[in-house]
Amino acid sequence: MSQNASQHDADIAVIGAGIIGVASALRLARQGKRVIVLDPQEPGHGASFGNAGHLATEQVFPIADTSILKRLPAMLMDPMGPLRLDWKYMPRALPWFTRLLLNLRPAPFQRTVAGLRALNEASLDAWRRLLDDIGRADLLKVEGSLLVFERSESRQAIDALQARMRQQGVPVDYWQVGAIRETAPQLSEQIQGGLFFPSTGHFIDPYLVVCELVNAAKAAGVKFVKQAVRDGVVREHGVSLVTENGGVTASQVLIACGAHSARLTAALTGKKVPLDTERGYHLMLPHEHDRLPFPITSLERKFIMTPMTEGLRLAGTVEFAGLERPPSMERAWQLHRLSKGLFRRDLNVEAATTWMGFRPSLPDSLPVIDRVCEGKVLLAFGHQHLGLTQGAVTAEMVGGMVMPDAGNRVGGLPAIQAYNLDRF
Repeated sequence: MSQNASQHDADIAVIGAGIIGVASALRLARQGKRVIVLDPQEPGHGASFGNAGHLATEQVFPIADTSILKRLPAMLMDPMGPLRLDWKYMPRALPWFTRLLLNLRPAPFQRTVAGLRALNEASLDAWRRLLDDIGRADLLKVEGSLLVFERSESRQAIDALQARMRQQGVPVDYWQVGAIRETAPQLSEQIQGGLFFPSTGHFIDPYLVVCELVNAAKAAGVKFVKQAVRDGVVREHGVSLVTENGGVTASQVLIACGAHSARLTAALTGKKVPLDTERGYHLMLPHEHDRLPFPITSLERKFIMTPMTEGLRLAGTVEFAGLERPPSMERAWQLHRLSKGLFRRDLNVEAATTWMGFRPSLPDSLPVIDRVCEGKVLLAFGHQHLGLTQGAVTAEMVGGMVMPDAGNRVGGLPAIQAYNLDRF
């Protein structure tokens, strides 16, 4: 006999307690739903813990371009390169990279850019609404970000990027070296100029953002359970999940567990999603509090530096090595080596801490945000390195999928068709 909705443990079971899952859980609770969040880790201890903290609304292009073919030998041979493919993982990664290259053809490329633009253009306002709702607007600084270059031969690439950004409606200004020195005087005299993105922001403590959302969600009745979900099945009146300590039933389930979402998506929907992971690293410098006014990225060195309440976070590098291989924390320390020469005085690495996290990536650089299985299964994963940026707007879209009238009260939300599951 089927279990009816009144007997369910929750109206909606959210799988994943990262920024997407927690923000969505709060949104759904605010809409009057009984919500349970399931994750084997404490909330915010996955990719959401160590991200760069940058709300990267300017990043409207795919995660790679056709030059990746030329870089493949270096990706395999250089363990410290900014984009690395572990040679042991290569047989599993090649089908994903093949699909990535196919998505760089003109038509799919334009679909990707349009999809990223739609999410990014709605992201900052969505974050303002969410943080205002929990009374923590102070956690977000919307003061822009800067991409700097050091070599004269890089000016052509900078100009081309600026033109492409403007063509896509991204606010961007060219800054001469004088403006950069006035704003960030501790940067090296090697800096020759850069692009300033005024409509970007950063969090002063990304993990605290998750914690504050969790507190608000608990106050709204959301239940957090530290359990792994092993399996699940869609039934007539809802969804039954198998956890490590038993089972959970709900009228609907939201899969929002980032790089770990493919297996459960396949179990519940029968759809195999080409989800892989960009392993990202950071180096946190607790004695660096006054070096930079806002996030600054190096064009040539390919990493970002974000000022936070706990110090300066150096983040970046992409490593394709799957979910199983242990982290190579030497890649985190490589970020400090990359910083040498960017400042008048080298950064202080005393008491520095390292971190690695899994960023969920799909070969078209777009997330899956969808409602399938007659509405019993909701999907919100695959945001690659834009999960933090797109977290609040994704939560609003999830709320709209569950209660369309509630979603309509928020203007300017992207249409979910661009992010549907059936594109694979």
